Amino acid sequence: MFIKRILLLVLISLPLVANVKHLSLHHAIEILKKDNLELKISRFNEQMKKYEAKVAKGLNYGKLDVTVMGMRSNDAGNVFGFKLQSREATFGDFGFSEFDGTNPNILNVQPTDLNYPEARNHFQTKFSYMLPLYTGGKLTEYGHITESLYRMSQFDTEKLLNEKIFQTKKAFYDISLVENYITNLSKIIHNINKLESIVRNMKKEGYAKDIDLLEVQARKAEAQSMYNQAKLNKDLAYQFLSFLLNTDVVSIKHMHDMAPMPHISKQELEANNIDIQKAQLGLQITKMAVNAEKANFLPEVGAFAEYGSADDNLWNEFLEKDSYTVGVQVKWNIFNGGVDAANLEKAKVNYMLVQDQVKLAKKGIALKAKKLKTEVLSANADIQSYKKQLRFARKVYENYRARYKEGMVSISDVLIKQSKELEMLLKLLTAKNKRNTKIFELDSILNRGEKV
Repeated sequence: MFIKRILLLVLISLPLVANVKHLSLHHAIEILKKDNLELKISRFNEQMKKYEAKVAKGLNYGKLDVTVMGMRSNDAGNVFGFKLQSREATFGDFGFSEFDGTNPNILNVQPTDLNYPEARNHFQTKFSYMLPLYTGGKLTEYGHITESLYRMSQFDTEKLLNEKIFQTKKAFYDISLVENYITNLSKIIHNINKLESIVRNMKKEGYAKDIDLLEVQARKAEAQSMYNQAKLNKDLAYQFLSFLLNTDVVSIKHMHDMAPMPHISKQELEANNIDIQKAQLGLQITKMAVNAEKANFLPEVGAFAEYGSADDNLWNEFLEKDSYTVGVQVKWNIFNGGVDAANLEKAKVNYMLVQDQVKLAKKGIALKAKKLKTEVLSANADIQSYKKQLRFARKVYENYRARYKEGMVSISDVLIKQSKELEMLLKLLTAKNKRNTKIFELDSILNRGEKV
């Protein structure tokens, strides 16, 4: 039985430690939503805000307490009070057993039964209920505010999810780009190896010098260094992706190296952008805060009720000796030095401030979207240019390599042209990376992070 339990635990834990291979972006986002640690923390914050909202709502239903007390005393006042609460007081407790009507000093007699009673136990059980009947709307507004703060925490989680999806997408496209870059570098290194072989053969025939071979080998070492750096960057991207997903990722399904451009409209932007939605919700919260401050000028009405029983034995003759008290309290602040008025004006100013913040958020987000779109279009133009320059640089290099074999150009001329190919390849990679980053930022602004 013990062995079976161990095997079951191992099987359950396998998905957590298994290396994920050929991971698709869609599957990665599903893992991200379930396992990302930052998202888990944010959801815990959501839950706390949800319970805070329940606390505020619960205040409307009042408070019921039950109190059970057990005491023993020989204090005269306490013992007499115990008997009264237990409904057991008698005239004898006043010392009537020592009353003598013939004694002219009867008023000066100190009755022993009253002043020196025997010690008595006292057990009291009491139910107390307090209920706010009217608070000028303050409790209602506090309930609305805490509900809104819970919704705000959901927006925070949604925004964090967008950010993590942005990072996951970027990691996928970065890996795809760098692997494409590694493939191209491999071809370049292969071409340099072929050039090195040509130089060696020409050196044997006396048509090349040692310096020619050294130049080629130096360029080969440079390309090899770029190749190794690219592989390190790829490993780092996989490590970051594994960190995001809280899962060890070994390989992914490659993406197209150019992310699709999203459609942008002002209506969609204002309706879906999380920052704008948060600002609008914040405006509603400040309006609620104004109403809550207005409630300070209105009376507060509360009701209370108590029901209990007392005896020298716990819960003895409970119903025969029970008692109740009910009442209503009205409290209305008449003057507090203008504090409430100042707080109300402060809340109104804050409401106007947030109104302008909402307008600023809408304009700022719209401007940012336009800026990102312009940067994407600029990157598109750069990419087209670099692609043409790269194709041209490759043709020129092949031409110069052939001319070198004919002895028409020096090896330095060939390597200069080959260097241009490397330069264009790196610029193309950088432009594509920049373009993809801007597109993912646009996706995040449009709150369309899960649309892959």
